[in-house]
Formats: sequence, C-alpha cells, structure tokens
Amino acid sequence: MSRFLSRFEKLDRRWIFLLIALAVTLPLFVDLGMSPSSTPPVRDFYNQIERLPERSLVLCSFDYDPGGKAELSPMAYAVLRHLMSKNCRVVVITLWSTGPGLVEEVVNDVCRDEFHRQYGLDYCYLGFKEGREAVMVGMGRSIRETFPRDHYQTPIGQLPIMSDVQNYSSFPLLVNISSGYPGTKEYVQYVESRFAIPLISGASAVSVPEYAAYYTSGQLRGLLTGITGAAEYETLINRKGLAMIAMGGQTMGHLIIIFFILAGNLVYFVNRRGKAR
Repeated sequence: MSRFLSRFEKLDRRWIFLLIALAVTLPLFVDLGMSPSSTPPVRDFYNQIERLPERSLVLCSFDYDPGGKAELSPMAYAVLRHLMSKNCRVVVITLWSTGPGLVEEVVNDVCRDEFHRQYGLDYCYLGFKEGREAVMVGMGRSIRETFPRDHYQTPIGQLPIMSDVQNYSSFPLLVNISSGYPGTKEYVQYVESRFAIPLISGASAVSVPEYAAYYTSGQLRGLLTGITGAAEYETLINRKGLAMIAMGGQTMGHLIIIFFILAGNLVYFVNRRGKAR
C-alpha cells in the first residue's frame, strides 16, 4: 500500500492533463445521458414560448460577439428550434456590430437548413443597426423606419412577413440573448417598461446576478443562465444540442479534478501519519 501511495504522490502531472482532456472530449463522441433538471426561471422561459399560438410573430434580438459565442450560441440555437417547432414566424436583429455574421449563421442553420422554412415568409434577418438604446426606442415607434432594409439589403416592403409589422405591439413576445451592453438591461429599462412587451432573456452567467432582480420583479418573464441554463432549456424542448454536450464535458472534467483533489489529500494525510509513527 505504501509503495502505491508513494508512486501516486510522484505521478507525472501530464497523466492528469491527459485524463482531463479525455474527460472533456468524451461527451463529444459518447452520449453520457446527462439531463439537468430545470429551474423555475428556465421553465418560465420555456412556457412563454410554449404558450404562443401557431404562426405567432416573435422578435428575437441576439446581442453577443465571438467572445460570448460558446455560452450564448447554444441558447440562440435552442430558441429558434423551439420557435420553429411551434411553427412560429421569427424576425431576428442584432445590436452588436460584432454580431451580424454569428447571428446569420445561427438563423440559417436552424430556419433554412434544419427546418427548411422560407425566407421572407416564415423568418427574416434584419441584421445590425447602430444606435443601441436609440434603436430600441425607435422600434417602439416604427420598425419599418428603424430597419428600412434587411441584412441582405432587401427593402422591408418586399418581405411578406413584415407586411403587418408596425412596432413592438405587432409581437406577443421579445426574446433577447445578451452578452452585455446593449442587451437585457437596456431592453428592460427602455422597452419593457415603456412599450409593455413581454420579455424573456438568456444571458452570460456573469451578467445574471444583476438580471435576476428583473426576473423576480416580473420585468423578465423567464431567464436562462449561461451554459447551464441553455442545457436545462435543451432538456425541456427535448433537443440535445451544444449546451448539453458542453455540460457533459464540464461535468466530467470537474469529476476528474475533484477525484485528484481528494486523492491528493488522502495521500498527504496517510504519509504524514506514517512519518509521525
């Protein structure tokens, strides 16, 4: 036993790195069957979309950059899949100058390639508009004036999905996936309180402590917290995606780290007791 403990104490750290690498990558190839239980904010987020009538028109504002892609793109994918499965119509915008390409990829992957919806009839992507809070308020007056053309420079009047759209009152729900400013906080302050449109949010984990107060007060009708919230949401829509895969790798990595912490402490105390004797 002492020989084993001595060898374990001198274990080359590269073996630890290898085990962690294997643990993190394993869920990419093997379904570990991990399904996180949902929390009330996530269930409320899900229920807001689930209650929408068929062919409802939903406004989605996806506001993040490449730095937030790993955490927030899984949310955006899950939201669009949920909306498409409900046969809702979707209008997507972004208020981040670094977001148009990322958001376009998500929209095309889900709406066009996965669900084979028709652009301009079932969904459209209006793209980026500079102005931050001014754009948010401007859409409350007229979305047509704020976004006269879509991301592909097609006049709004040529898109059937936009024929009856005037302002926020044309949408029963606003979905915001946000990595910071401008994002959820500004939508609560400038849009939800002024135009009374139901708002649900998915945000990076570091931002959620601030947004939790908005959920508690009812200004946010639902809230997803980082990759954990995205994984819970994927479980509710019964659609495994990037979040559940990421959570599997994260969980396995944590288990390996915890094992070596416990084992290292055990070896230390056993060796100390042996030296004392």
